[in-house]
Amino acid sequence: MTSKYFGTDGIRGRTNGKLTPDLALKVGQATGLALRCGGRRQRVVIGKDTRMSCDMIEGALMAGFTSVGTDVALLGPVPTPAVAMATRRTRSDLGVMISASHNPYHDNGIKLFGPGGYKLSDGLQSHIETLLDTDVAPALAEPRNIGCADRTDFTTQYVESVTRALVPTASLKGMRVVVDCANGAAYKAAPEALRQLGADVTAIGVEPDGFNINSGVGSTAPEALARTVLETGADVGIALDGDADRVILVDEKGQLVDGDQLLAVLAETWRDERRLARPGIVATIMSNMGLEKHLARLGLALERTAVGDRHVIERMREKGYNLGGEQSGHLILGDHATTGDGLLAAIQLLAVVQKLDRPVSETCRRFEPLPQVLRNAHFSGRKPLENAGVAKVIVDATARLAGRGRLVVRASGTEPVIRVMGEAEDRALIDSLVDDVCNAVAQAA
Repeated sequence: MTSKYFGTDGIRGRTNGKLTPDLALKVGQATGLALRCGGRRQRVVIGKDTRMSCDMIEGALMAGFTSVGTDVALLGPVPTPAVAMATRRTRSDLGVMISASHNPYHDNGIKLFGPGGYKLSDGLQSHIETLLDTDVAPALAEPRNIGCADRTDFTTQYVESVTRALVPTASLKGMRVVVDCANGAAYKAAPEALRQLGADVTAIGVEPDGFNINSGVGSTAPEALARTVLETGADVGIALDGDADRVILVDEKGQLVDGDQLLAVLAETWRDERRLARPGIVATIMSNMGLEKHLARLGLALERTAVGDRHVIERMREKGYNLGGEQSGHLILGDHATTGDGLLAAIQLLAVVQKLDRPVSETCRRFEPLPQVLRNAHFSGRKPLENAGVAKVIVDATARLAGRGRLVVRASGTEPVIRVMGEAEDRALIDSLVDDVCNAVAQAA
């Protein structure tokens, strides 16, 4: 779906640039109108991360929803998966998360969840897009029908849910864990959940000030976590991002463990425990070929989708899979959640480590990945992938691989960059091919 406002994960942009209070107000109004069903009153839950701009966007969204007669429950700072869970459990008509995920503080975003806690369909998004460019003044509620707003704390319920997802006899007692909450939405929930499960917890990235979200901490900057794991002699480090819908681990040696390896751990464990709904998992075009080959040796299939956990979830629902995710750390455990949940996934993985009684460096490294190169080529104001010269370079690069690897070139859904990923056993070759494509994009842009 070609979209003026929505990207791969909702609406996202620089605060008071693309994402203004005026736009947030219109999103609330347009979405509230799109949800109208007869005379029934609608209800929306709204969560947010810890960016300074969240209060501003929250207020504008609340005004938009209530102005068209929709009631609002404000959840405060909570992880994105908690919003999806609250939407489902409270039988609300919509869930809204105000967050730009792993982006810096100056960006923000609006993610929308439907009644069951799943991200909105293309059809509903398209309807909202149309209403955003429509004068909705004639559809505003009469004064007696304006929506009301209240505040409620959902953190406790979310923590109870992710901890209860373990079997009753499981615990993390005795495990030394460092958790990095990215100064983001899980700064309260993650340490609390891990402590309730018996872990010895050291928490970093738990002092949000409105500006330090994802700054030198979190899943996109795991160096501080790796240092802390080594300094404290911890068994494992957990790195969440700003809205806690993704996770990566750091092993006891300070080495990163990405989403592909974590998917491999859960896929094999669930296969052995007969918990897989189908003999396979869903991942994106960015997942390493090493994961695909490893799963094949286990008798499991790997279904690939476009980038974005939304696409992964759609494929899982369509074909009946209950496990999927992304290399970046979005892991979807379909038996427990309707969206990526970094804390839930981390707890499940730590339970596997505890059960096997082996270090994370062994438990969470199931295959040797093929050399993979990922680079970003920035552009402004044009569409370089429509350039004939860029297209030719991509075709030539693919031909040079001759089936010995993969080349994936795509436009980011959240930033003005072209993401170029290549993988092959020949590292020098893939370095050269990725450079060729990036250079072509730079010249075209």
